[in-house]
Amino acid sequence: MLVEYDGTQYYGFQWQVGLPTIQNELEQALRRFCGQSSRVVAASRTDAGVHAKGQVVSFWVKSTLDTMTLVRALNYYLPGDIAVKAAYRVSEDFNVQRDAVSREYRYYILNSNTRSPFSRRFALFVPKMLDIQAMNEACQLIRGEHDFASFASSLNGNKSTLRNVYEAEIEKKGDFIVFRIVANSFLPHQIRSTVGLLIRLGLGKIVIEGFRDIIEARSLGLAGPLSPACGLCLERVNYPKPLGS
Repeated sequence: MLVEYDGTQYYGFQWQVGLPTIQNELEQALRRFCGQSSRVVAASRTDAGVHAKGQVVSFWVKSTLDTMTLVRALNYYLPGDIAVKAAYRVSEDFNVQRDAVSREYRYYILNSNTRSPFSRRFALFVPKMLDIQAMNEACQLIRGEHDFASFASSLNGNKSTLRNVYEAEIEKKGDFIVFRIVANSFLPHQIRSTVGLLIRLGLGKIVIEGFRDIIEARSLGLAGPLSPACGLCLERVNYPKPLGS
């Protein structure tokens, strides 16, 4: 399924005892509709407070209903801040995580003199003007395959901190600055750590050489404080061929 959600009220995607999560809500909706339990697996496990427009999840269920009926039924049982946008039947050997070739995230920054009540749940407010040129220069440094240990908050069982960043760029859209990044996968908190460092660079608190030194240090957590989760959104998960094809 293709799933969209406002992650503000949730403790991330993955199920946690006694806490609201996206996975728990999806599994409850499936159980109420289908009358059977099914584990939901996500292509990218978003953290607490992170949003998604293009999360992809898989599950197994006995049902002869067409996919559109399934979408409508699940949306009936889901809370208003989670929505199933589409559903597809896939082969039994499809793996929603391993078969994905890349994940695309965007981080939204409101770079304005005044805050906006309408964007406070979905963008970080930074009132001081950011140097977009310097931030884009830093984006060039993180493209390609690198050891991103300095941008990880923990390893969580990851054996390697090497990741391949296919695209990274900063774009200004009105009062908003949008950081877009596409990679094969990400380390825990890698994107929010990267954004935090980019903002420090954009505010003149570090220079581009300092940014490069942090990458090359390959020291866990060195990149510094994480940017808030509210501005981060999973935009798309890419596969070798379109889902359902």
